[in-house]
Amino acid sequence: MKLLVIEDELELSKSICSYLKSDNFICVPSYDFQDAMNKIHETDYACILLDISLPMGNGLNILRELKNLGKADGVLIISAKNSLQDKVSGLELGADDYLTKPFHLPELSARVGAIIRRKTFDGQNRIIIDELIIDIQDKTVKGKSGNIDLTRKEYELLVYFAGNKNKVLTKEAIVEHLWGEHIDMANNNDFIYTHIKNLRKKLLTAGCKDYIKAVYGMGYKFETEVKEKKPSKK
Repeated sequence: MKLLVIEDELELSKSICSYLKSDNFICVPSYDFQDAMNKIHETDYACILLDISLPMGNGLNILRELKNLGKADGVLIISAKNSLQDKVSGLELGADDYLTKPFHLPELSARVGAIIRRKTFDGQNRIIIDELIIDIQDKTVKGKSGNIDLTRKEYELLVYFAGNKNKVLTKEAIVEHLWGEHIDMANNNDFIYTHIKNLRKKLLTAGCKDYIKAVYGMGYKFETEVKEKKPSKK
């Protein structure tokens, strides 16, 4: 899942991104107000880590812009300020949580995970779709026949599909989700096809239904809805 880290302290930003990367997040850093504004207009993120005090602007205005754009990105404010008014203003503008510096990186990761679960999976640690069980806290996947051994990219792809089930995901959106700012690594559709083919094969082998459908000329859909059959004419 892709995160936007809006933090002007370079070393802190690097530490956050490095730690969250080990938790299978893709981190996109942003170091000033205008760059952050550009990035929220260009892309949707599972969660945005937002420092209020930024060069060239105030982080609260980024929250206002997210609200104006109708964005549903989760937002965790990280700031050295500890005043009640800052917290209240941030939460009233749509932030999901507030963490005061200095903080421990494991707590930061836990709060990010909690926001994503609330936003995407109704606060659940497990996603259950028929016989398929995805534990997004332990990062394990089970099917009818037991555990399913997925690569990191296959797991990220499956969670992305599950969080957007019954929606068509374009190939471009899938590539950006899997590679983030390293999108040049995946400039060939063969990358997508290979990961989807391998994921689909593993799910079927584990006794799961054939959820992943290609949508011609558009992308792919993780289809869980049962289509109603039209009554036959007599």
